[in-house]
Amino acid sequence: KILHQQHHLYIKNMVCQRCISAVSEILLGLEIKAIQITLGKVQIENNLNKTLESKLNNELLNQGFELLTSAKISLVNQIKSLIINEVHHNSQKTQNNFSKLLSSKLNYSYDYLSHQFSEIENKSIERFIILQKIEKIKELLKYDELPLKEIVFQLNYSSVSHLCSQFKKETGLTTSEFKKSKKDIRKRIDLI
Repeated sequence: KILHQQHHLYIKNMVCQRCISAVSEILLGLEIKAIQITLGKVQIENNLNKTLESKLNNELLNQGFELLTSAKISLVNQIKSLIINEVHHNSQKTQNNFSKLLSSKLNYSYDYLSHQFSEIENKSIERFIILQKIEKIKELLKYDELPLKEIVFQLNYSSVSHLCSQFKKETGLTTSEFKKSKKDIRKRIDLI
């Protein structure tokens, strides 16, 4: 059974604006009236009947998405979407205090969110944030978009040496070795 909370659907792997567009197209094709579509969540006008639920589920799976059927899983997906959005799609300096951001956006204590996340993902929220930041650093280094000092500022690291040591620990490469490497060893952010 699909989770409906005040006519909300929770969708896994919605991690970017293109994902929102793709889900919007699916909903339009099935004539499901969406009131609001955000990363990982769709507010719909009416609950779906079983036939329409099944069609929507199939369409989403065909596009690499997945309807979430448990409140815990949907909460974890919301945490991931907020972190991904903050690290990869925020044009401002990245949030320093993710615990406050997540608590205020999701209306739960950070301890509760952290426990739920670890239980489902088998890693901490902090670890997930580090892995997302590493992927963002890889992207910025690969496309040579910003000098290292600006990357440090944008992703809210305390210093260049802190960023470099974390990058080396996670990738096995220094930032300059990564920039020189010809192969692209970035990971899909929705698979982290």
